[in-house]
Amino acid sequence: MRKTHILPTLSVLLLFFGFSSCHEVGETIANVVVLNELGAPVQGATVRLYAFGSVDEDFVGEPRFDTTSVSNAAGMVSFNFSTFYVEGQAGFAVLDIEATKAALSGTGLIKIEEELTNEATIFIE
Repeated sequence: MRKTHILPTLSVLLLFFGFSSCHEVGETIANVVVLNELGAPVQGATVRLYAFGSVDEDFVGEPRFDTTSVSNAAGMVSFNFSTFYVEGQAGFAVLDIEATKAALSGTGLIKIEEELTNEATIFIE
């Protein structure tokens, strides 16, 4: 009488199909380019991305995101929000941008879409 080993074969098939259908989560990046009024890149500008948790007439919540970095020679700052993204969530964030260098400043917004490289340009004057 021949014994069949269905359980081990079934386990191997489940493992194969389970791992082959996994979705690799891409990085969620925000790149901000800082330019002066002539359109030239501004190196050494301080760029802050932030968003408040809740805002109403009487109460401004704690910042949900608040991160700062300094622009490189190309005027660019890159922020990685991959650790904040949860797979399956709908939408990610719209963040305020503040850029400053000495007496120059500029503001704007950036919409962060999950698993993409998002970009914004800020002019400081």
